Amino acid sequence: MKRTILAALSVVSTFAVTMPAFADQALATAKNCMACHAVDKKVVGPSYQDVAKKYAGDKAAADKLAAKIVAGGTGVWGSIPMPANPQVSEAESKKLAAWVLSIK
Repeated sequence: MKRTILAALSVVSTFAVTMPAFADQALATAKNCMACHAVDKKVVGPSYQDVAKKYAGDKAAADKLAAKIVAGGTGVWGSIPMPANPQVSEAESKKLAAWVLSIK
């Protein structure tokens, strides 16, 4: 019985650790973010892993990224600008920013 519980907890904890990488990929896909970004490689824009690394330890990163998701930006990752995404609500942008920052 103890082994069964420990095995179940191991599966749950593994799932919980890996889940953030997929927690809002559906939202990112629905909002067309994945047209220019990928989780693990540069497309037009940087990979989400690279974004998470760049902003690791920055306490204001989630707010900065959420604002950039909606308003767009330029110059941080090169000369190609990130277009504005007015179809993304403030709540969605915060959810997306938190997801991006959780990616390892």
